[in-house]
Amino acid sequence: MKIIKYILITLFSFLCSNKLLIPMDITQTDHLKAYGITFWSLGKDKNVDWLLNYRGGSFMMDNSPEAQSECLIRGVKFEIINASQLADILSTINDNNMDIVLLETIPKIAVYSPPGKQPWDDAVTLALTYAEVDYDIIFDEEVLSGFLSKYDWLHLHHEDFTGQYGKFYKNYRNREWYQKMEAEFNYTATQFGFKSVHDLKKNIAFEIKKYITKGGFLFAMCSATDSYDIALSAINTDIAHQVFDGTPIDSDYQERLDFSNTIAFENFELYTDPMIYEYSTIDVPPGHKPIAKGAEEDYFTLFEFSAKWDPVPAMLTQNHVGVINGFMGQTTAFDREKIKKHVTILAEVENQNIVKYIHGNVGKGSFTFLGGHDPEDYRHMVGDPPTDLSLHRNSPGYRLILNNILFPSARKKDRKT
Repeated sequence: MKIIKYILITLFSFLCSNKLLIPMDITQTDHLKAYGITFWSLGKDKNVDWLLNYRGGSFMMDNSPEAQSECLIRGVKFEIINASQLADILSTINDNNMDIVLLETIPKIAVYSPPGKQPWDDAVTLALTYAEVDYDIIFDEEVLSGFLSKYDWLHLHHEDFTGQYGKFYKNYRNREWYQKMEAEFNYTATQFGFKSVHDLKKNIAFEIKKYITKGGFLFAMCSATDSYDIALSAINTDIAHQVFDGTPIDSDYQERLDFSNTIAFENFELYTDPMIYEYSTIDVPPGHKPIAKGAEEDYFTLFEFSAKWDPVPAMLTQNHVGVINGFMGQTTAFDREKIKKHVTILAEVENQNIVKYIHGNVGKGSFTFLGGHDPEDYRHMVGDPPTDLSLHRNSPGYRLILNNILFPSARKKDRKT
């Protein structure tokens, strides 16, 4: 009995004195659920070290039987690191373009999405659900009621802040889901005292900007990226065709756009024709004139940043590959010439004027925009079924999304030599 007790005590001491490493290089069995393990640990009030640029941006935490069990249940590869191996890892990080970011708190996440089911998927909610990360759904009523302050991180996906109902008028205005969307948006606008849906949505955009300025983190994809900035630029201008609100567009709308209000883009021109499935010249290639290379030929390249001196962009670009397959959307990518100078470019299509992934600061907060709709569905169409992420558990594109949800938890860790 004494021998068994001694073995148990020794085993417990061994486990507590070692680290559990979750490698994020090509050896990892499920990259996406690895982020969920990190959130699980933070939810247990246990800190996690994010090893920037070390084996694809690996995670390291205190070893325990519970952590090992959670990794096994979720199919996440892990390695037990002893003191000698830990010293080697720290030495490697110190001597190379690598660093350690301490993750301390679990961020409270909100996804801006209408309560009813829409006929397209949302890559972020798919990623969060698959990774087993908790989030709340909020929409216009919650934003206008001041609920944004409860959250650390806000996601916008295939949304339209210009009041043009997603520019779906040409092909879908007679569909039941479109007419229901119209009715619900108009009801909310009336309920909160706005004359039109575009007034409602522009005020939502303004409230979100205030949220960022006060320290919030915004992540947006697809049409939520450019339509958001367009709404801010036209805060006092009618850019919605009369088929949307019954009133004519301001004749001098282009001259009245105020780019000082936008957070990412400037000097763009608008497409106000309701029969054109495009918002502006920000998007490349244009949505109404798509140039589909095909999934085999379309890809973009991540920039490599200094982990020690530029930890924020380094965090946002952690991956096990440097070149990622492209994917289209209503807003596929951004024209480099329309991006404000202070914005950091995180990924681009090489040798072209096409930018895929950007980041910038606004007041005390920040934003990240990623072009495209679904990283594992090259040309996701209205009515297509949601992507099954169990078939894409090592997706580099979905990793970019999940990098962003860890951002609010991060604090750069002091290096010890």
